[in-house]
Amino acid sequence: MVDIVQVLTQQPDSTTARKYWNKLKERLKKEGSQLVTNCHQLKLPAADGKKYLTDVATAETLLRLVQSVPSPKAEPIKLWLAKVGYERMQEMVDPALGLERTRENWRKLGRSEKWITQRMTGQETRNKLTDYWAVHEVKKGQEFAILTNIIHEEWSGVSVKAHKDLKGLESQNLRDHMSEAELIFTALAELSTRQIAETTKAVGLPANKKAAKTGGQHLQTRTARIGKQDGAKGRHRRELLAAV
Repeated sequence: MVDIVQVLTQQPDSTTARKYWNKLKERLKKEGSQLVTNCHQLKLPAADGKKYLTDVATAETLLRLVQSVPSPKAEPIKLWLAKVGYERMQEMVDPALGLERTRENWRKLGRSEKWITQRMTGQETRNKLTDYWAVHEVKKGQEFAILTNIIHEEWSGVSVKAHKDLKGLESQNLRDHMSEAELIFTALAELSTRQIAETTKAVGLPANKKAAKTGGQHLQTRTARIGKQDGAKGRHRRELLAAV
């Protein structure tokens, strides 16, 4: 937090930035702001090599901090937040605007219209699957991730994390970096999983694990054929998955 304050307020050093942050915290507490409450302390290394308790926060809290600091450097971010907030309000009235903005962002990244259509179709398939999980005793978060990984590993031969590593990804969304073929296989595996779960009336994590495994396995032979048709005789499946 002190580093952010130093940049925003253009303080000459961390000592003056810390003093500014302490005064700001006092003011925010008096105003009843939750910003200070949402800050936590972690031991971080300092210039002297020692570790000291330091105020840290999530990206959401940091953006709230930016709104609380009167600074020319903060103004562009405040304008951006206002713009994004207004766009979200528009999307609540007309959801189609959100879809078009998403398409436009992908166009800016150089994605083809065909890829964009497949990406959005795949997301719709994904949403239907997670909707099923949500009403059949599968918990959002870790359990969703477990089932997703089972499906992915069955059809691709690698885990979600391993697939991201092959593409050199860290926090990015894997699907946004998939090839068109990968998007198709992912969607088909998730569609198959949902159909199996509905047919078997899968409830809870154990039953849905079985559906996920079977659904992913349905795509194994198809991915193997793609490798042969691609002229990749002897080429490892992982090399195919690494291509964006």
